[in-house]
Amino acid sequence: MKLVISLNLIIISFLICINPANGEITITNKVQTNSTPPSALTVNTSIPETPKQSVNSPIGIDWKPMFDGSSLAGWKITEFPGHSNVLVKEHLIILEAGNDLTGITWTNPFPKMNYEVIIDAARLDSSDFFCGITFPVGDSYCSFIPGGWGGHVVGISSINGSDASQNETTKSMSFKKDRFYRFKIKVTEEKIEAWIDNIKFVDLVYKDRMLSTRLEMEYSKPFGIASWRTTGAISNIWFRIIK
Repeated sequence: MKLVISLNLIIISFLICINPANGEITITNKVQTNSTPPSALTVNTSIPETPKQSVNSPIGIDWKPMFDGSSLAGWKITEFPGHSNVLVKEHLIILEAGNDLTGITWTNPFPKMNYEVIIDAARLDSSDFFCGITFPVGDSYCSFIPGGWGGHVVGISSINGSDASQNETTKSMSFKKDRFYRFKIKVTEEKIEAWIDNIKFVDLVYKDRMLSTRLEMEYSKPFGIASWRTTGAISNIWFRIIK
């Protein structure tokens, strides 16, 4: 019989085997690797903390800013029933918690196809979605919802009438307060793709699918950002045309 003791130091594990019969001690080591990808429904979100306000711009001069850091130029407060205040302070757009939705809608021309959007946003208070993004896909519209349905559901609303909590894009992620996350959406003639930081959450081939928004998000069209009973902060918004 052997007594086995396992010790883990960072990524190296030592296996110590003691043979009670003769007192012989055997030590072996191996390097551990963790190449297991996140599961289809639950994504590992142990991402290092980012500064409270993200200031890094996307790479490339073709990215166009949609927020000047000091005003709502190019935006209007979305006319959600029961919306709260939208403020600009300290280079942030603050969406105060409403009853139910508070948001902003883009008033300038926006592409319908072959584009990318990047938004840096944080949840400041409460526990539901703080950066629901409604966007066009050709002549249709849908929304990317990060942190809905009590704070953890991520997905597209809606596909064939099923919202982000109950379709093939549904995933789960925990969001920390006061931490900025980078949301990226890419729309092409074949796919809708979406990332949170560098993790892809949506890879949807939408041919022969009916895309739509939930009824309450209709006010966000054609392009808008909203929070649900939650105070959110937006530090950066960019888009670019994909050529």
